[in-house]
Amino acid sequence: MEPRLNSLKHQFCILLALSFLLFESCGNESNPPEIKPVASRVSAPAFNSDSAFYYIQKQVDFGPRVPNTAEHIACGDWIARELKRHGAEVIEQPGLVRAYDETVLNMRNIIGQFRPENPERIMLYAHWDTRPFADKDTIRVREPIDGANDGGSGVGVLLEIARIIGADTTLDVGIDVIFFDAEDYGAPEWAPATSSNITTWCLGSQFWANQPHKFGYQAKYGILLDMVGAKNAVFNREGTSMAYAPSVVRKVWGAAKTIGFGDYFKNDVTPQTVDDNLFVSQLGGIPSANIVHYQVQVLPMGYGPFHHTHRDNMSVISKPTLLAVGSTVLDVIWND
Repeated sequence: MEPRLNSLKHQFCILLALSFLLFESCGNESNPPEIKPVASRVSAPAFNSDSAFYYIQKQVDFGPRVPNTAEHIACGDWIARELKRHGAEVIEQPGLVRAYDETVLNMRNIIGQFRPENPERIMLYAHWDTRPFADKDTIRVREPIDGANDGGSGVGVLLEIARIIGADTTLDVGIDVIFFDAEDYGAPEWAPATSSNITTWCLGSQFWANQPHKFGYQAKYGILLDMVGAKNAVFNREGTSMAYAPSVVRKVWGAAKTIGFGDYFKNDVTPQTVDDNLFVSQLGGIPSANIVHYQVQVLPMGYGPFHHTHRDNMSVISKPTLLAVGSTVLDVIWND
């Protein structure tokens, strides 16, 4: 609240000063006060949906990225290498967390810092693990899923954004691209009721919120990308985002409309959901908007028919959807 109040006070002082100058200049038209033009909107770099699609395919090729598996380790290594290749200063945050069934998970948050010397920061994040079971499917329900959309799409879009940020020399704000682990290991439907607590989800972001990668870390705001690649996706204003970060939601949804992607970004509000932005906003103190495919316009409401099933594979991924999301996020940070 304080930065906004200070800004309003500053604007008031400027208006007062201009009024004084106008009064003083009456009768002296040869020396009118100088009025500076308002800066125009900046065009962000073009987002490459082919590149984002490749990044999603690459993750799926590793296999399900479930903590405590070789596939999970290999994909995490690759993500860290890609961030470094794009010029980020990479911090890895390993930890041990306990799942709903008391399984100890070796989790690993991966943070890519761009312009780490800049104290003014924006946080972009997604989860990179996949669901260890297909508990919404009717077949192979205890087998892990590909997670092309749920997990893979957010990572793919952010890796492409990282590539763009790393190649740019004009952006003057610090960006942190964070990939949280163990988001999707929450209690399945067959778990005992005592195991269904909301804190069984988003273990990596809870770990980070209690112990950030840098002591005292702060960002102006965050944007979470979760399930952002499906065909005909609809991104409504997610309820938890509206509770903790309505101004960030307005910023993101306004940018989408301005650059022509309003058909994807709707103004209906969803119920509050449990996702990484809940813990980043509530525990980490960084107001965050969640761009997530959650439909309320049609029944059944929710994340779509492929959510937490084996149908969440590359066949559901749409390059136009990736373009809409990636371009919107770039526009937000370039016009911040």
